[in-house]
Amino acid sequence: MTSIKNDLNGWFVVDKPKNLSSGGVIGQLKFLFHPKKIGHAGTLDPLATGVLPVALGKATRLIPFVMEGTKTYEFDIQWGVETDSDDLGGTIIASSPVRPKKQDILKILPQFTGNILQTPSPYSAIKINGKRAYELARQGKQVQIPVRHVIISQLQLVKKTRMSASFIAQVSKGTYIRTLAHDIAHALGTVGVVTRLHRIQDGPFTIDKAVLPQNLTLEALLPLESVLGHLPRLDVSMTIAERICHGQRIKEPILTRPFHEKIPVAVWYQEELIAIVCIEKGVIHPLCVLKF
Repeated sequence: MTSIKNDLNGWFVVDKPKNLSSGGVIGQLKFLFHPKKIGHAGTLDPLATGVLPVALGKATRLIPFVMEGTKTYEFDIQWGVETDSDDLGGTIIASSPVRPKKQDILKILPQFTGNILQTPSPYSAIKINGKRAYELARQGKQVQIPVRHVIISQLQLVKKTRMSASFIAQVSKGTYIRTLAHDIAHALGTVGVVTRLHRIQDGPFTIDKAVLPQNLTLEALLPLESVLGHLPRLDVSMTIAERICHGQRIKEPILTRPFHEKIPVAVWYQEELIAIVCIEKGVIHPLCVLKF
């Protein structure tokens, strides 16, 4: 017998606990709420905790537009040991007696701020030919991950002991904190592993709004538009709304103010979010339709 699916549209801000995968969170919410459609933005692996945005129904169409935002992490590095996964879940591959001093850590942090290059670990969640890199690595297969450009807009030392250090980092999409920790340790002439990784912000979602999966109720479901405050707004007439929602390009000069080229724009009709569009040379191109 097929269970009845609920027509739910919106966002849950989940506080993902340790030892539960992002897919595991989705499984729990499917069991609890039976949504017609569900997905998450910004994967957290089982050892990481914190903010995991979960989209239900029409919100799943908005995932690409919220994943571009910055993310903020708290993380701890334990000095002196290195694993193949850059965390405590891996196999030890190196060790070092060097324990960096506070002034040495502060000295090297600027080189990891701004636009930098990263080569993520084979145990990252990057997809290689449709499979997660860590799945291939755990099968003993060779994984080649290309260097990538990322942005570290903030990197601060929060606490320092002899054996470890705590940091907070605000980063761009695609940044791997374990790789950042690995590179910091090597820059200090030692090795290290991440012992704690906690995401406190993912785009418009913050940890103060996050709820553990087992404690979620429908009262915690945020509306579709709650995550799009960073997008410019365009209000349209009923005629234009209908054309956009049928996927038509609009060439008429209906724009009352200039919009940046190719930047997503939220389209509203009578205080209802109906679509996401981009505007090129005065032409409106529908990207995502939420109505009809």
